Amino acid sequence: MHFEQLLAMATELGKDKTKVMQFPENWCQGRTAFGGLSAALLYQAIRQHIDSSRRLLSLSTNFVGPLIADNDFSIDVEVLREGKNSAQVLAKVIQNGDVCVITQACFGAERQSDVRVDVTKTMQLKPVDERFILPYKEGVMPAFFQHVALCLQDGNMPFSGADTSHLGGWMKFKHVPEQMTEAHIIALTDAWPPTLLQMYKQPAPASSMSWYIEFVEEPAIANDAWIGYEAVTHHSKDGYGLEDGCIWSESGKLIALSRQTVALFA
Repeated sequence: MHFEQLLAMATELGKDKTKVMQFPENWCQGRTAFGGLSAALLYQAIRQHIDSSRRLLSLSTNFVGPLIADNDFSIDVEVLREGKNSAQVLAKVIQNGDVCVITQACFGAERQSDVRVDVTKTMQLKPVDERFILPYKEGVMPAFFQHVALCLQDGNMPFSGADTSHLGGWMKFKHVPEQMTEAHIIALTDAWPPTLLQMYKQPAPASSMSWYIEFVEEPAIANDAWIGYEAVTHHSKDGYGLEDGCIWSESGKLIALSRQTVALFA
């Protein structure tokens, strides 16, 4: 099942809270849906409640418990406040009576302002070299990995005992979508492993606990374009790490900023 089909189902859940959906096991990371998928589905359901003139400013997601494949779940959307220019919306994934994932989204309409600060960050990635796309290896890599193409450029593979926590490269869906939206970028951004996983000397789990992504502006990206990703770890101690990331267009335009807290088990 392609990502587009799952988004279409989430659209219906956003319109009718009595409906349910499932996703297949090949979208899992371990025993749960990979985080980017669940966050993107929640965003897609939320989007149905907000006027299209308001763009996504930020999405804050907490992964409360596992979201299991091939089991019905529903999405509950609550508009917390909708003002003249902004809106705050809360959404939850509920499966077997339990909350699995919770997301709060902030939307805003364009405002008139004389204050302007241009982006000072610059992308360090080199152009895409498709010879370095990571191959999918069943039983070795997370199942969802078969749906995405990641071209690693900075950093190392998980469990390689690396001495760096920097991670960067290019990403896209293997099945080209009709249109590249915020939902696609949300899902792709979380397809990368935590930056600290490459420092592990042997296989062991790590889990995203919370994730915050801010969009600099509404993305205008070709449906078949590569999207850049650069991430660094600011701090890791006592089994928890904090990492920041930048999401770029191929031309080097900043699309979004990402931050997540990761629990480490090694």
